[in-house]
Amino acid sequence: MRRLLTGYALCVLVAPMASAAPIAMEDQSQLKIPPAAQHAKAYFRPPQQSELPDNAYGKMVMDGYALFVDTKRQAPQFVGNGLNCTNCHLDQGRLANSAPLWGAYTMYPAYRQKNDKVNTFAERLQGCFQFSMNGGTPPAADSREITALSVYAYWLSTTAPVGVELPGRGYPQVPQPAGGYDLERGAAVYEAQCALCHGNQGQGQKVGTDYVMPPLWGKDSYNWGAGMHRINTAASFIKHNMPLGKPGSLSDEQAWDVAAFINTHERPQDPRLVEGSIEKTRVKYHANDGVNAYGQTINGILIGQGIQ
Repeated sequence: MRRLLTGYALCVLVAPMASAAPIAMEDQSQLKIPPAAQHAKAYFRPPQQSELPDNAYGKMVMDGYALFVDTKRQAPQFVGNGLNCTNCHLDQGRLANSAPLWGAYTMYPAYRQKNDKVNTFAERLQGCFQFSMNGGTPPAADSREITALSVYAYWLSTTAPVGVELPGRGYPQVPQPAGGYDLERGAAVYEAQCALCHGNQGQGQKVGTDYVMPPLWGKDSYNWGAGMHRINTAASFIKHNMPLGKPGSLSDEQAWDVAAFINTHERPQDPRLVEGSIEKTRVKYHANDGVNAYGQTINGILIGQGIQ
């Protein structure tokens, strides 16, 4: 592990895959925080670092791990914001109910409505770079980055059944409250539960030039094409994983309210923007893409104008 962390300015914040070392409490992406629900269910257990062979395969897994937890530093040419993969896939992509890699790898190739085609796992990773990481042109399917990340995901899914929806895969759905969501209630939840870590303006927290808490909106957050821009997706992530150290403590209504509050703030433009038109982009890509605010006018403001 000393090899992997060499050169990390924030190496004390990056947890080894099977680490017993202390982790700085302000870094939400590296903490092991099993939701309360994990005590009630048996989830798939991915392998530990100690099980890796000392050969080229083991090195490639470690390269993929490094890319996953420190994406901005490891692949700066493909990351246009302040996020790392592990900001949305907690505990280094291992945590159940946080879209773990072991629950994803074995489900591809798969049809995705988002681009109306059957996607390989490599294409799924490319989409993460393009949208969640706001990275513009993603790495090529046979690039070092996609190869290493794919090998890391494959290793985490060792012994997992192929094509089976494992418990804990993705972000389990949270039903929309009967009364819908409320932005004022969401603002109150954000102030009470989220601002301490993510900032009053959703700007995240930095140590030096590196984010240790991800920005939730603004130029350094995910763009309008990312899956997390969907209010229902963000509500599911929040319900099962946040606030830090207290997953499952928010009600369904609170999760929806604060997700809506976050996702009605501006962020980088959807890279699929159609002819420079928010309305055409909304109709083509967002009208049937879950619950989202893109292209809507809220409190007199058109949502989806984007931030450079």
